[in-house]
Amino acid sequence: MASAISANKAELLAIANAVATEKMIDKEVVIEAMEEAIQKSARNRYGAENDIRAKLDPQTGDLRLWRVVEVVEEVEDYFKQVDLKQAQKLEDGAKVGDFIVDPLPPVDLGRIDAQSAKQVIFQKVRDAERERQFEEFKDRAGEVITGVIKSVEFGHVIVNLGRAEGVIRRDQQIPREAARVGERIRAIITKVERNNRGQQIFLSRAHPDFMRKLFAQEVPEIYDGIIEIKAAARDPGSRAKIGVISHDSSIDPVGACVGMKGSRVQAVVQELQGEKIDIIPWSEDQATFIVNALQPATVSRVVIDEDESRIEVVVPDDQLSLAIGRRGQNVRLASQLTGNQIDIMTEEEASEKQSKEFAERSKMFEEELDVDETLSQLLVAEGFAELEEVAYVALEELASIEGFDEELAEELQSRAQEALDRQAAAYREERRELGVEDELAELPHLSEQMLVTLGKAGIKTLDDLADLATDELIQKKREAPRRRNAADGPPLRRNQRTEDKAGVLGEYGLSEEQGNEIIMAARAHWFEDEESAAPAAGSDTQEAANADSEQ
Repeated sequence: MASAISANKAELLAIANAVATEKMIDKEVVIEAMEEAIQKSARNRYGAENDIRAKLDPQTGDLRLWRVVEVVEEVEDYFKQVDLKQAQKLEDGAKVGDFIVDPLPPVDLGRIDAQSAKQVIFQKVRDAERERQFEEFKDRAGEVITGVIKSVEFGHVIVNLGRAEGVIRRDQQIPREAARVGERIRAIITKVERNNRGQQIFLSRAHPDFMRKLFAQEVPEIYDGIIEIKAAARDPGSRAKIGVISHDSSIDPVGACVGMKGSRVQAVVQELQGEKIDIIPWSEDQATFIVNALQPATVSRVVIDEDESRIEVVVPDDQLSLAIGRRGQNVRLASQLTGNQIDIMTEEEASEKQSKEFAERSKMFEEELDVDETLSQLLVAEGFAELEEVAYVALEELASIEGFDEELAEELQSRAQEALDRQAAAYREERRELGVEDELAELPHLSEQMLVTLGKAGIKTLDDLADLATDELIQKKREAPRRRNAADGPPLRRNQRTEDKAGVLGEYGLSEEQGNEIIMAARAHWFEDEESAAPAAGSDTQEAANADSEQ
């Protein structure tokens, strides 16, 4: 490349064509790089203060070199200015204020200048190559690509993709998979980023979408859209689950994914280094899908708590270990597949829990409503769990309970409302003792009990609450299910569980819309202060203007 500057016309064009072809970039980029290198070298020869330009004809190879000067009446900068008399010698009709060109003779570059020019050209070509690679790959996220392992650096696998390089980070590799330099490897493009060192192409073999794409390659019905993978969860290198549905009632989605004698699923398993894959029929009915997801375990019943996004699954005693799986794997994958936290319990545990809840609720109604044990148990048996339900349910629904009449229903509702008032008064007193301001009690959706919780968390003023984000206020804590019995091995480590930090009021089940309303109401005084400050500032300005006029 160093000889390019002093080469003849044909050689200059030949070099430009060769570089453009080799790097797969536009020939004009190489020509511009050469021109910039020549300009830099010419400034070194004639002086860096000169505004020197170079132009290389891409067709003929002719090279022109000149400097740009301004026509002035009196020259102050001899490098960038010229007087009118001298300017008219260079260009007929030149007048003051014009910019004209002063042709320069070609420069004969020495060894140092040639090296400098070489670096300029290399840098420009490298930048153009990186830009080309970024443009080529930026919209290919989610695509499976094949490459050759170039090297392994600090556990990260560098893959040659032909016209670019990608990296499979350690956490995106299949555990215990040996990466050998020179071997071909398939991976999914997760993202393409541009940074100071150029573009970076991130690949993954552990992502659930990699398994999805492999099935699409092996199962024509998935590629054609007849069968759809609705959900996928993986424990890379060990086990995976996918939920599939068929949009054609005549095609069995599980059978199509398994293939003749398991040929289709085995092709995916081999690519994933022996990862066992459970193919599960997806169902819109959440309970049915959960039962399917926990296969091969048998499920007795499913209890869904929609408010908490928690699901309790009851299994026979002899199915507990199978439902949980080795190291909690089966229930963990089922949780990821369904998007809900799943708690596994045996029939005996479920019965004990139900009995305990029944007794606690009966005791609460007995004390708060001042009724006998029989009446309180009857309320619980009818599905009542909270005082609010008794206080605000339709009177006809309460009166329709066997053994109840309208008079008894009215009395129970009256007592429930009185109990709620007593609780609110107690919480109000506790809230004030904690120093929580009364202004917070005026905000929407906040009960006195919630205000006590805020006070215990150190949130006592409108500003304290206004500084919170919605998630920090209402987010519910979600944690992947943990192992239930010692026979399944040691407890899961923290990094084997997924946990979300709960918001201050996460236990109360507030919606995102309600959380936003609370935060915005707490911030309202900020905007009121700004509005009141604006007229005040305007009046101060007016008073100052009046004072000036009086003086």
